[in-house]
Parts: sequence; structure tokens; C-alpha cells
Amino acid sequence: MMDSGLIGKIEKAKRYAEEKDRITINTFEAKIRGENNDHTVTYDHGKWNCTCNYFQGRGVCAHTMGMEIVLEGMVEPSEQLD
Repeated sequence: MMDSGLIGKIEKAKRYAEEKDRITINTFEAKIRGENNDHTVTYDHGKWNCTCNYFQGRGVCAHTMGMEIVLEGMVEPSEQLD
């Protein structure tokens, strides 16, 4: 049986999840399963990085752009996409 304190925390968690403008992501690392290989995408205070060759040559790639779309409003926009 859940106590009333936990029920309140669950409701607050749902509200935070719905109000994404409350969230700012500073750093993270994610693995993306690409069509040919897996790639690691990192984000650190506005700077993206990806292990794919395309990113290494251009500073932007489908993997970082995809993550930016997923995290829209929670990360600083990439200068390459402005």
C-alpha cells in the first residue's frame, strides 16, 4: 500500500515529465543504433560529439541532430542548425 507522501511524489513526477520546459540537460551520453554501426553521442554544456566519421569531419551528423530533436527545449540549440 502506498502512503500519501509517495502518491504526491508520483503526481509531481508526472507533472515534471509533462512540463519539459522545467528540464535543462547539462551532460549526457547515449548509444544510437545506426543503420551500419552503433555510435556514442555525448552532450556537454552545449557541445555535441559523436563517434561517427561524418561528425568527425563536419561537427554535426544525423545522430546528434536526432538527439537534438528528441531533447528539443532541454538542450541548447546547435549552431550548425541555426
